[in-house]
Amino acid sequence: MFQEQIEQIQGLRLHLIPTEKYKTNTIVFKMKAPLRKEDVTLRALLPYVLQSATKTHPTMMQLRSYLDDLYGATLHVDLMKKGEYHIITFRIDIANEKFLKDAAPLLSKALELLHEILFSPLLENGAFSTKIVEQEKRVLKQKIQSIFDDKMRYANLRLVQEMYKGEPYALDVHGELQDMDQIDAKRLYAYYERALKEDDVDLYVIGDVDIAEVKTMVERLFSFSPRKGNALNDGIRKTKAEVKEIIERQDVKQGKLNIGYRTNVTYNDDDYYALQVWNGIFGGFSHSKLFINVREKASLAYYAASRVESHQGFLMVMSGIEPKNYERAVKIINEQMEAMKKGDFTDEEITQTKAVIRNQLLETIDTPRGMVEVSYHNVIAQRKRPFHEWLQGIDAVTRDQIVQVAKKIELDTIYFLTEKDGENQ
Repeated sequence: MFQEQIEQIQGLRLHLIPTEKYKTNTIVFKMKAPLRKEDVTLRALLPYVLQSATKTHPTMMQLRSYLDDLYGATLHVDLMKKGEYHIITFRIDIANEKFLKDAAPLLSKALELLHEILFSPLLENGAFSTKIVEQEKRVLKQKIQSIFDDKMRYANLRLVQEMYKGEPYALDVHGELQDMDQIDAKRLYAYYERALKEDDVDLYVIGDVDIAEVKTMVERLFSFSPRKGNALNDGIRKTKAEVKEIIERQDVKQGKLNIGYRTNVTYNDDDYYALQVWNGIFGGFSHSKLFINVREKASLAYYAASRVESHQGFLMVMSGIEPKNYERAVKIINEQMEAMKKGDFTDEEITQTKAVIRNQLLETIDTPRGMVEVSYHNVIAQRKRPFHEWLQGIDAVTRDQIVQVAKKIELDTIYFLTEKDGENQ
């Protein structure tokens, strides 16, 4: 279990998680804004430009060398999509000076470095460095193009694009290739200034630290103007429509069958725990119906699994199949869904699934990064769920609740990436 103390420091939410579990301290800074087509590519580029150079460390090499001097501290940036939010994450892991002979104020230095990355980037002529922006644009373009080569990721992306066409959730976290060329150093800098002013910002400090000391450091370094908050409506907004079937043909040997459902349940809802247990029995784990019936018994799939997006009310089934097995695979997946709605699963499956979810949750909070992810669900949602409530909530789920949640789930889109016509005929 972990205890979290939250402090509001002007526009910044500070989350303190004291723990004696690690010999390192972890600092995580998150910036959250609604997904918007006009901003998504600028936003995807921004953290990579910021982590490349600062005023004091004007090259990536100098910045990395400074991190090495701080007893091998590490800096990571990341992008993610949670519901219809686009989230930028900066993470610094640094040794805890308590365990070093040389008691250099490492935590303070790490927070100062984060402040510099955010507020003192390398500038030229009142904008970002053109050289750095162009370099990061090339890297991001390659990242977007690489999704096309990874057919599993490509199929995941295409299902979401088709199912949420016209909705913010359809946007890819890495932005749009066609928007890249319109971005220059000046335009990105203008977006950066806006993001610092408007984004919801959260700072996590995890480790064996003195809470009052950290609070004083943060108050000294970080001054964000008060935020309006950028809460969205719940992710569920679409009325039931006809089921879409999308068949896309490419030069592939293995077909990718991805099916999208609207669960009509999100993290805010009382039956969220029942949905988690339902998904574990249906396709979340190696003992699940999809894995056993589609992959093992029918030998129809190289892989078959399902996952839930907690803030969007979105369920995705992913499978890799022989192109000729398309109709059979869809039929067997549908049968597993119907079985769940009828309550055709054993008490043993319920018990086993709850145990796996419990272990997974406990494993997650075993790392600083996992603690942040569990806590950050509460930032995104309008509902606060302390960790002990998760464990109790999963444990309390009944068979009837699993069946009731199954009945809310609606098939929306079937996406199949398959070989070109005439192959293997």
